[in-house]
Amino acid sequence: MTNLSRRALLAAPTLLAMPALAQGDQRPALTIAVQKLSNSNTFEPPREQSNVGFRVHGLYAEQLVGTDWLGNGDLVPGLATGWRRPDASTLELTLRRGVRFHDGREMTAEDVAFSFADRLFGTRGASAAGQTTLLAGTTGKEPPAEVIAVGRRTYPGLERIEIVDRHMVRYVNRTPDVTLEGRVAQSVGAIMSREAFAAASNWLDWGRAPIGTGPYRIADFRPDTSLVLEAHDGYWGGRPPARRLRFVEVPEVSSRVNGLFSGEYDFACDIPPDQIGVVERNSRFEVLGSPINNIRKLAFDKTHPVLADARIRRAMSHAIDRQVLVDTLWAGRTQIPRGMQLESYGAMYLPDWENPRFDPAEARRLLREANYQGQPIPYRLLNNYYTNQVSNAQIAIEMWRAVGLNVQIEMMENFSQVTARTPGRGVRDWSNTSVFGDPVAGILRNVGPRTEAERNGEWSNADYSAAADALEAETDIPRRRELFRRMLTIAEREDPCYIVLHQAAVFTAKRRDIDWRAAKGWAMVFGPGNLRVGA
Repeated sequence: MTNLSRRALLAAPTLLAMPALAQGDQRPALTIAVQKLSNSNTFEPPREQSNVGFRVHGLYAEQLVGTDWLGNGDLVPGLATGWRRPDASTLELTLRRGVRFHDGREMTAEDVAFSFADRLFGTRGASAAGQTTLLAGTTGKEPPAEVIAVGRRTYPGLERIEIVDRHMVRYVNRTPDVTLEGRVAQSVGAIMSREAFAAASNWLDWGRAPIGTGPYRIADFRPDTSLVLEAHDGYWGGRPPARRLRFVEVPEVSSRVNGLFSGEYDFACDIPPDQIGVVERNSRFEVLGSPINNIRKLAFDKTHPVLADARIRRAMSHAIDRQVLVDTLWAGRTQIPRGMQLESYGAMYLPDWENPRFDPAEARRLLREANYQGQPIPYRLLNNYYTNQVSNAQIAIEMWRAVGLNVQIEMMENFSQVTARTPGRGVRDWSNTSVFGDPVAGILRNVGPRTEAERNGEWSNADYSAAADALEAETDIPRRRELFRRMLTIAEREDPCYIVLHQAAVFTAKRRDIDWRAAKGWAMVFGPGNLRVGA
């Protein structure tokens, strides 16, 4: 096999796309202003499992099972045209024929096997440790520790991927799992080019421009500045409607809105509700959006000396008036979920579950019982990574102060500083995206065995972990519901891990002459059928 350099691989799709950049190509080149491009400065989905990552993953990378983000979030055929269940532990998938990677190669079963093996776990398998830090992957091809950990968490029972033939694969789990289809649909399971990975000089080089099958390919990335995607005209789903998408990092809301008004940007993301009227007073612009499949929360580090007492954490939860947050900061445009769950869970949804009530008197009683003497509790805060994050923190601080809690904000520059295992880690903002309709796709993505909360040393509970492991292997729905209820009881009442705030809502401002629909998730969809300029 001929060995190609990374430069050559990146040049190849550019040559293929040259007709799209010719003078006769009337497709638009759009600029989208976002508050953050990537927390890890990479775009390999298992490394950038974040709200900002979810926004762009689907533009360049796709899974065997897709998600209808413009509809109700149902699982739909993606790079697989269909699938079947030979038994409770096995999923057979028929691959779509004629799918081309950005490097021009046809996708085959070998690429699928690679994407669920070496790409996630490296050459040493799922037991490897990997490197950590932002520059992990600069000296070899082994995945960073974060990638391996996310792979283990996403596919905890994966035994092997069997290649049946060139266009069929068999996903074999060690245990029964009723959620295999949903697990395969997660962006962690994106199918990438095996040969392009082999040609990359190191993992970081690969991670900043992975070669997938989406309607656009990564053409240029400047950390903390811009990401440029070019049309992949060999896309199996049809010709992409834009020739270029340019995402620019603009942290301040006012700068994003002003840039939209001036014509510098065509889209401005993460618009807080109090700016919707400002945007729409100009008849040339509109704001689209709704609540999405994400729940905002405040997370505890139970190893902090003060927060080690569960009574303090319970008091902090009882002191928060969620409805005030929704009414004040979101103008009633979102809602308060019943704990860490969404109605999209279907049979697994617990409609009678309640959040800890807003009860200042109970909060004060718990603080007296715990003999709390006003010791400071640090709150590590980012400057509006989440919409309304700072305003939310300021209101929460006053609610806590009203019951006698001394919570002190410490501003941080990035997530690495927020989660660093250094003295003073206490409370932080976080969110939980349910990537499909089941608890294993929600709460178990960041709380429980092998999750970020456990890896970071912020929170773990043996009884919770036992219930979580049992839930993942259980096939009986009533029993699964019992286990899920037990998990919520521990994580939200007995030994609080977090405080549920509200369902996240995403609002995007855009030019009114652009015909485009907002997804019911973080994803921005610019594929065929969802973009027309001059409407």
